[in-house]
Amino acid sequence: MSNEFISTAYNTIFQYVKDAAREMSALKVATINALLLALADETENQSTFILAENQKDLDLMDSQDPKYDRLKLTTNRIKDIVSDIRNVAKLPSPLGKIHEQRELSNGLKLSKVSVPMGVIGIIYEARPNVTFDCFSLCIKSGNACILKGGSDAQFSNIAIISIIKKLLTQFGLNSFIAELLPIDREATMALLTARGFVDVLIPRGSQSLINFVAGNAKIPVIETGAGIVHTYLDDTADIDKAREIIANAKTLRVSVCNALDCLVVHKKQLGNLPFVLEPLAKSNVIIYADEPSMMILIGRYPNELLKPATDESFGTEFLDYKMAVKTVNNFEEALTHIYTFGSKHSEAILSENIENIERFINEVDAAAVYSNASTSFTDGAQFGLGAEIGISTQKLHARGPMALAELTSYKWVVRGNGQIRK
Repeated sequence: MSNEFISTAYNTIFQYVKDAAREMSALKVATINALLLALADETENQSTFILAENQKDLDLMDSQDPKYDRLKLTTNRIKDIVSDIRNVAKLPSPLGKIHEQRELSNGLKLSKVSVPMGVIGIIYEARPNVTFDCFSLCIKSGNACILKGGSDAQFSNIAIISIIKKLLTQFGLNSFIAELLPIDREATMALLTARGFVDVLIPRGSQSLINFVAGNAKIPVIETGAGIVHTYLDDTADIDKAREIIANAKTLRVSVCNALDCLVVHKKQLGNLPFVLEPLAKSNVIIYADEPSMMILIGRYPNELLKPATDESFGTEFLDYKMAVKTVNNFEEALTHIYTFGSKHSEAILSENIENIERFINEVDAAAVYSNASTSFTDGAQFGLGAEIGISTQKLHARGPMALAELTSYKWVVRGNGQIRK
């Protein structure tokens, strides 16, 4: 089959989605909210079917693969998905919001008003919950969406999109408001080059996926970057507080992008390190320790979980029960390490020194910066935004959890009464 034929076939689908996006401008907020609530109910009702299809995907993946936990749906996770959908339905519409108004000396009245992006493409890996999140956020913000899931979640995504399309039809809406592309590479390349059809592309997944999309796309990309996450244990940190925060940041859910990857430790805190890391041992977290921390941890942390750090231990997003430890002599060295190895996702300081906290907040370049709290909070729902479409680590258009407001653009509305420009 020729590339030209493939491109033409996908462009036909993309045009259908573009036409559906145009139709959405006439959709009432009440209809969108009713649809989302119906989707939440139907997802609950179809949970057995969804879990059965998800199990087909799980059966094809090694349970030791770090992506296994991302792929896995459970009854509780479906309950969380349902809750997120209902939360999105309750949120105010981001459309029609007036950001700015002014009247010119010639009588022209200007308004800067929020509008949908149009068609949003999302490329993602083994996270079927993303299918629900993206659809919910896109339709609430007036956008049509083209979804390109990975082969790992094929059965799950097909099941989910079938439920979504069934409800769109029941509500008398265009079923191309949401479209799931096949898992093949041709579909990926067609989406990456869909100029004139897709307004923005959002990759969600590994750094390699994000780099591939950013390097090959012919349309605008918002990078939801990998999370190489640090927490700095300052010399003034409250150790009891730090112990709980570090355990939560590392072990709450290791396969997500806000999980802790590297603990940066002030040398004065080395004596407290075995106490701080004790909860991690109970979760069988492998520690890649640099030389100073290794000397302290030998015999005080399980030997089978203790490994010497290498150059590859730093700047790595583990997505697993693994964590690096880096010892620094002072605050400046901590900042330098994070600057060198961070991915501008989420960074935290544990300290009782107000000056250090403020410097950390001001000088660390990341989408989310924490003081004395777990990085596991970097999440759209936790931030009170409803669900999220991803965590943007770039600076153009959006940064941090991307929810409804970040899926809109704006236009200038100019109202006149016969004015002409002289």
